[in-house]
Amino acid sequence: MIVFRYDKTYEGLLTAIFDAYFRKTFPDKLLGTDDIEPMFAEESFTVITQSDKAARVWKSLEKKLSANACNMLTYVWLSEEDGSDELLFQYIRKTVDSKRTIETNFADEVVLKVHKLAMKVSKERLRMIQFVRFQKAADDVFFAPVSPDHNCLPLVIDHFKDRFADQKWILYDTKRDYGFYYDLKTVTEMTLETSARFSEGKLDEALMAEDEKLFQQLWKTYFKSMAIKERINPKLHRQLMPKRYWKYMTEKQ
Repeated sequence: MIVFRYDKTYEGLLTAIFDAYFRKTFPDKLLGTDDIEPMFAEESFTVITQSDKAARVWKSLEKKLSANACNMLTYVWLSEEDGSDELLFQYIRKTVDSKRTIETNFADEVVLKVHKLAMKVSKERLRMIQFVRFQKAADDVFFAPVSPDHNCLPLVIDHFKDRFADQKWILYDTKRDYGFYYDLKTVTEMTLETSARFSEGKLDEALMAEDEKLFQQLWKTYFKSMAIKERINPKLHRQLMPKRYWKYMTEKQ
């Protein structure tokens, strides 16, 4: 068994692919730098992440794959699912070795798995856009704490920058403890010292602006008054709006 160790970054994975072709040895297992090595490993190689190597691999992929397929690879990486890096390594190796594009060859198990996993992340991205609710803090910054199953925050930032271009906001992933701050001009990645006061998708009332509390109450009242009890379909409701997203929504509190 051949083992490659790398820093568990996307750039590191692309560097590992470059090194594998340069060395003409391909890993059976990808591990983080601190992971325990399998008992029967015959060879272990440590990948040193280099941006120039990663860029060369990515340019090669852009020549052989459509823009949609390249985006799909990024979605799979952001899924953070166990073994997703090894799945990507297999897919990229098949792409490099094939004389024709493999992206629509769903008879290939690797291609099919990549496609399905990318669709899962894409669906969560869409639901983040649909169901995230910003809350106005006392300092007039609009804040939205989220905790998606997949690391899809980078995939929704452009949407919110365009949609809420006239207000300062923070979109924060409490599960991964990082977020993005928009200051009316640029978006900056950030981390906060503590997330204890905005868990479960809701900002602590002590941090809310006074008019935010009023607006939330008005929205709840409006939502309740517009509901037609005779047409309520709980099963369909949960299908279109999964319960795990309810914590973000004022009308579901």
